[in-house]
Order: sequence, then C-alpha cells, then structure tokens
Amino acid sequence: MLTAERHHLILSLLHEKEIVKLQEFVEITNASESTIRRDLTDLEKANKLKRVHGGASLIQKRLIEPTLAEKTVKNSQEKIEIAKYAAQFIENGDSIYLDAGTTVTEMIPFLKEKEIVVVTNAINNINSLMEYGIETHVIGGLVKSATKAFVGRAAIQGIESFRFDKVFLGANGVHLDYGLTTPDTQEAFVKECALRKAQQAFLLVDHTKFGEVAFAKIADINEITIITSSSVDEDIIQAYKMKTEIKVVGR
Repeated sequence: MLTAERHHLILSLLHEKEIVKLQEFVEITNASESTIRRDLTDLEKANKLKRVHGGASLIQKRLIEPTLAEKTVKNSQEKIEIAKYAAQFIENGDSIYLDAGTTVTEMIPFLKEKEIVVVTNAINNINSLMEYGIETHVIGGLVKSATKAFVGRAAIQGIESFRFDKVFLGANGVHLDYGLTTPDTQEAFVKECALRKAQQAFLLVDHTKFGEVAFAKIADINEITIITSSSVDEDIIQAYKMKTEIKVVGR
C-alpha cells in the first residue's frame, strides 16, 4: 500500500472514531507498527492529527473553549498527580502566580504548609486559598464565564503591579512548532503577561494537550518548563526535550 493510501485510511478511521489505537491502524493498513508510527509522526507534523498514548486522535477545533466543569472532570487523577509534583518547586518565601487552569487549581491543597504569597486571576482558586490561610491577591477585570477567570485590560494592569518568583499556567494546546495556545485571545494576553513577570515559569498539562493547537498563542515552548505525566509517550517527551525543559511525574 502506498504511503498516501495509508494516510487516507488513517485519517478516515480517525474521523469515524476520533481516537484510534496503534494496533487498529496496523490491522486496517496491513503495515508494521514502525511504519504506522512514522505515518503518525508525518501526519502530526502536517497538523492532520495528534499522537496520544498508544495511538492518535483528531485535533480539537481551535476556537472551541471547553467549560470549566468539562475540563475539571477530564483526566482528574492525572491532573492531581501533575499538580502535586509541581508544588514541590515552590519554596517558603516565594511569591507565585496561579492562573485559572484546572490542573493549576489542583496545586492548592499541596501548598497549605508553605509560607507563600499567591496572586491569581481565577475565581475558583480564591475560596481554597482562603481555607488554607494562604495570603492571596486577586487581580480584577472582566470575568470570562467559561473558565471563571479575570481577563481584559484591568487584569493585565493588575498583573503589571507584581513580580513573581514562579508562575504556573495551563494551556489548551502545546505544540513543538506553534507553542502554547488557548482559544481566547484575552486569556492568552493575561497568561503571556504573567509569564513575562516571572523568574521561573511552569506549564502544567496532561497528555491530551500535546500536539493541540488553539487560536491564540501564549508563548513559544522554550520560554517555559513543562510539567506533565507519564501518560505521554516517551518519543513525544524526547522531542520536546530538544526544545525546552520538561519534567515528567514518576520519571
């Protein structure tokens, strides 16, 4: 079977099922695993699909922003593991920024014993930070209903008033060529502004975010340290290590 024919079959199967295991591609094309892996790599570089653990999936629509409730329940245990791992990089005396990413929010229970100051633009972070007695500063602005985050000019002006030892961000997509992205331009501006004010910046993402590209760019991947889980394939990890620092829970 010609390469173009295999690529057509791979994409056709993905449009039917959205997520397909490697073995299914092998069976439908009668090709070897190594051949299919090369095909998936080529198609991912062409932005036709994204590789996931054990297979591939369709790329999400760039302008669609999942609701906070949808993001909270998705891969929740993986997010907790990433958040716990990320919390170890925070030291007593740090001033940190926590954005409205759902994985970032999961860090808060692991900060209760730390003597720190937190700045956040996330409504959902405030109560938890207060419960743990953590000194908290909230930037103002327009509230984005989907993510419960403050965005807009006032939010950016608020961030400009601070300097951070460490910043922890979420993103809808992380891509080798297109960097960190999110569907909303206003949220991208806020995340970028916070990143610029940090001595160290960390991106917390689960395995589903790799290879995704949303509408608005936040930054290039070499501007931030990525923290993720062992659910990400090793070859993907190695590819990202060529461009930035990446830390993997359990590795």
